[in-house]
Amino acid sequence: MYVVIMGGGRVGLTLANLLIEDGYDITLIENSQNLCSNASLELDALVICGNGTDTKTLEEANIEDADYFVATTGNDEANLLSCILVKNYEVPKIIARVSNPDHEDAFIKVGIDNVISPERTAAGFLEKLITRPNTASLVTSGEGDCEILDMTITNDKVVGKKISDLSPTEEYIIIAKYDSRGDLIIPQEDSVLTRGETISVLVKRGFFKKVNKKFEK
Repeated sequence: MYVVIMGGGRVGLTLANLLIEDGYDITLIENSQNLCSNASLELDALVICGNGTDTKTLEEANIEDADYFVATTGNDEANLLSCILVKNYEVPKIIARVSNPDHEDAFIKVGIDNVISPERTAAGFLEKLITRPNTASLVTSGEGDCEILDMTITNDKVVGKKISDLSPTEEYIIIAKYDSRGDLIIPQEDSVLTRGETISVLVKRGFFKKVNKKFEK
């Protein structure tokens, strides 16, 4: 898979490193000479020192062959313009970073559906740390309409109960259990919940508190 990234700052450079580790072919576009030099030293990838809002630079990066284009700069206007230009090359997936959440609608209106706001994401994660302090881990899935939660069984009302007695419901489904060594176990209908063990639960948005009280006390 081939990914073109515009922006050699912290976000773009980190993303490029992660994708390279995963085996992706990467080209990074950055208009700052200093950032270009740093990226060239750090990345095992083609680094183009140029403007991602310029079609000549995009074509130099072989944008027409890209499977993904990601605009990661901190300049929303530059990210928006580059995404509009890239749409003309029919790149299958276009992803844009938006620094100001108020600008998200502008990206969506021009057909850029994959819009990420690091600021909003960070704020949402911090909110979850405050409102879900007893949850071991949390992952938001899909379009944010469900969450995968790791919880420790501490409620006597479910200790000794079979999975089939508790799951699935219209609000949640138990998707995993973990043994004393932390190894994952796919729960069966006759699997029994024991005090202190950890389970993973897929929960519909809006039902976290209710489900959390069911398993943890």
